[in-house]
Amino acid sequence: MSTIPTAPSLSDIYPPSALPFQSPRWSRLLSTFSSTFSRPATFVSRSPGRVNLIGEHIDYSLYPVIPMAVEQDVLLAVGITPHSPDGGSGDGASGKGSVRIRLRNLDGEKFAPHDFKVWSDGTVEIDSSKLEWSNYFKAGMRGALELLGKLGHAGLEGVDLDVLATGTVPAGGGMSSSAAFVCAAALAVVRAAGVEEVDKKALVETAVVSERSVGVNSGGMDQSASVFGERGSALYVKFVPELEARAVEFPELKEPLTFVVTQSLVAADKHVSAPVCYNLRVVECTLASLVLGKITGVQGKMKGDKSPLGMALRTFHDAFFEGKEKEEGMEGDKKQLEQLLKLVDDYLPQEEGYTREQISDILGTPIKELEEKYMTKFPVRAERFKLRHRAIHVFSEALRVMNFLALIEGSTPTTDEEGKELVKDLGDLLNQTQDSCRDVFECSCPELDDLCALARSAGAVGSRLTGAGWGGCSVHLVPADKVDAVKKAWTEKFYKKRFPDISEEKLSEAIVVSKPGMGSCLVEVGGRESIPE
Repeated sequence: MSTIPTAPSLSDIYPPSALPFQSPRWSRLLSTFSSTFSRPATFVSRSPGRVNLIGEHIDYSLYPVIPMAVEQDVLLAVGITPHSPDGGSGDGASGKGSVRIRLRNLDGEKFAPHDFKVWSDGTVEIDSSKLEWSNYFKAGMRGALELLGKLGHAGLEGVDLDVLATGTVPAGGGMSSSAAFVCAAALAVVRAAGVEEVDKKALVETAVVSERSVGVNSGGMDQSASVFGERGSALYVKFVPELEARAVEFPELKEPLTFVVTQSLVAADKHVSAPVCYNLRVVECTLASLVLGKITGVQGKMKGDKSPLGMALRTFHDAFFEGKEKEEGMEGDKKQLEQLLKLVDDYLPQEEGYTREQISDILGTPIKELEEKYMTKFPVRAERFKLRHRAIHVFSEALRVMNFLALIEGSTPTTDEEGKELVKDLGDLLNQTQDSCRDVFECSCPELDDLCALARSAGAVGSRLTGAGWGGCSVHLVPADKVDAVKKAWTEKFYKKRFPDISEEKLSEAIVVSKPGMGSCLVEVGGRESIPE
């Protein structure tokens, strides 16, 4: 069992270059906690954001992805106050005890304070129709209490919690601030309940389901990267037959691989746009799986899975090839995906998409049943569902992930020329992903397209959106000697052109040379107002 680590110092979490910023940040968090709640924090729960290097919008179809955790993170300072069962946090009429939560944010002007109670039976009320920052804490708490119940643990019985939050992961910025918050919240609640060893896999699975309670069909890649992240390494995350994450080391090159993340400054809140963007894509991929299964006669072999709507394209994939001879290893997987792409070309010909009526006819399922099963829990708005486009993107992107992994793990360049060729090949795959996200999956936007075009013209070898899309951020593979030129192109031709009044501080936040960071961790405070570097 791989468990969440406890970090004794900030240098165990961040690289030396980050300490001048992080040390005063942590001190401010802890001192503000003390002044806000008139007592010191007990511990801090931390979970980072992530950048997905490749494997966009395929985690909820249960195909592997390659993300990395980043330095930007969510911190939750937590104080635990014991109380007696009849000490004022109960409901005298019902006899139910409760836990009182006082939730505050360092940015109190933007994020209003919330006080609420959680009943001892684990009930956490969340109104997913409202976009409130407290919902993400409640979502993590709900999942944590369910996990504690499965472990036979009493939960938060006999304690109240004070929580002060702060974060450097941009909200709606494509670096998965929501997953970082939910993971940090779930970890905080499990630790507050007295569980000292928290299983990483259990925390991820809890956080995935938890985030769905705020109205987003979350896949699992974001939470996996946040929890399993390792400094200096990307992650290869797979979901079948079960969740597994392992470190992926980059090959040693004369000029190390440099990934630059840049913000479009177009907020991409999955909760707000979900019915016509993120959740709609989840529904389209699910319907594509069902339709392909029906047309090819393997629907009976397709069993419910752990994807958001219980029937992923990977499940169709496995059912279609069940019992058929397969070449061993990655080459066999690649050939299967190539065959599936040909199959989509043959069996899903409609470029304009499929109506509810057409899908109903193919599946032999009444429209009302289709809507209740796949479009109610997470509502969508669409007249046509582009099953062909979505399936093509998923299968081709899964292929690109395999090729990316093979290049990273199978390459040992011995000359500068071989190193440059490797970087070019990796960049080509990122560019292909952007083309597919823009033209096939249709999750890009003009701002992201401009950032990618400018980066490539200034020397980036690979550029693409990362995260949900429709705004947020982009990731770029840039030779070290081209980083300044790429930054200059963005500054002059994008940021100062589109946002003439942008401050230097905002500009520095918008462009970040990103290195793989540490995943979720705990820091025991013990009454201190600073953490040693």
